[in-house]
Amino acid sequence: MSDTEITRVERTFGFEFADDHRAFLATVLPVGDSWPDWPDGDPAALRESLDWPVSGVRFDVEHNGYWHESWGERPESRRTAVAVAAPYLRAVPQMVPVFGHRYLPAGRGTYGHPVLSMYQTDIIHYGHDLAEYIHREFGGPAVKRTGDPQADVPFWRDFV
Repeated sequence: MSDTEITRVERTFGFEFADDHRAFLATVLPVGDSWPDWPDGDPAALRESLDWPVSGVRFDVEHNGYWHESWGERPESRRTAVAVAAPYLRAVPQMVPVFGHRYLPAGRGTYGHPVLSMYQTDIIHYGHDLAEYIHREFGGPAVKRTGDPQADVPFWRDFV
C-alpha cells in the first residue's frame, strides 16, 4: 500500500497503524481469506474486524460473567452490566487486525508489540512482535526472540 492509501484507511476508520504494521503493509499487501482488505474491502466488514476485540469482551460480560476489576462492583443484571461496561469499553485502546483474529495495537510511533490472538476474553500472545508472528504463522526466515513477550497496552495486557 502507498502512504496515501494507508493514510486514507487511517482517516476512514479513525486510527493509526503502529509503525511496524504500517511498514509491513507498505512492503507487502497480503490478500485472501482472513487478511483485511484495507484498500478495497467492504467498509462494514473492516469496521466489524476493528470492533471484534471489544465486541468479544462485551459478549463475555453479557454471557459469561466477565467483569474487569477496574469497573467497580458488577451489577447483578446482565443488561445493566453491559450498560455499565459500555463507556469503559469505548475508551480501551484500539486493536487492529493483522490476520483473522490476530491483532496489534494501533498507534503511530509505536512498534514491536506482541501480536495477540483475540477471541472474546481468551487472549494470548501469538508472537513477540509482527516479524516473529509472520514467521510463526506463515513460515519464512527464522526470527528468534527470547523471554516472554510483554504486552503493555492498557486494558488488553490484563488478559495475557
